[in-house]
Amino acid sequence: MPLPYNDIVMEHFKHPRNVGRMEDADAHATEGSSACGDMVSVYLKVDEESHRIEDIKFESYGCASNIATGSIITELAKGKTLEEAKEISWKEASDALGGLPALKTHCSVLAVDGLRSAIQNYEEKHGLVKEQKPTTIEEVTRRLKHVMNPMVGLDLVRTKLVKDVQVGEGTVRVFIDLPADHQFANNIREDVTEKIGSLWDVEKVEVEFAE
Repeated sequence: MPLPYNDIVMEHFKHPRNVGRMEDADAHATEGSSACGDMVSVYLKVDEESHRIEDIKFESYGCASNIATGSIITELAKGKTLEEAKEISWKEASDALGGLPALKTHCSVLAVDGLRSAIQNYEEKHGLVKEQKPTTIEEVTRRLKHVMNPMVGLDLVRTKLVKDVQVGEGTVRVFIDLPADHQFANNIREDVTEKIGSLWDVEKVEVEFAE
C-alpha cells in the first residue's frame, strides 16, 4: 500500500530542519500532549531590537505529518519579524509541503499554534503585549482549553477536569478533578504551569488535585 504522503512531506519527515531543543531560548511553547498523541514544542531566539527571529527549533512527538509540519514551520518563520511570523497560517504550511491528507491537516494547525504560542510567550516575557490587561478567570480558562486530558485527547475544560479556577494577588490556582498520584498528574501540572505562568502579572501557578 503506498504511503499517503508526497515527496516533500517525506523529505521533511526523514530529514527535518531545525530539529532539537534550544537550551538558551528566549521563548518557547508546547501545544498538544505527548501523553495522548501529537505534540510540538517551538523554541525561539529573537533579536531584541528588530524583533526578528534569528533562530528557531522544534521538537515533535507524533506522526510523519507532525514532524514535517514542525520542520516547514521553522523554515517559514526563520528570519521573519514576530509580526510577520504571526501571519503564517496552517494553509500556508500545508501548501509549502505540497498538501497533506485531509485527516492530517490538524498537524499543520498544531504547528502554527506552537509557533504563535512561542511568540506570545516572548511578547509576554518582554513586555511587548500592547494591552496588559489583568489576568482573569476567563483568560485562564481559555488557556486551559489548550491543555490536553491525556486519557481522551481532548482538553481539560471540555472533559470537565477543571473544577475551579482562582485568580488573585499574582497567584493562579487551578483545581483538577484527578488524584495527585494519577499517572498523568505531573504531565497536567507541567502543561498548566507552562500555559499560565507566562502571563505578565502571574508570579505563581498552583495546581491542586483531588484528595
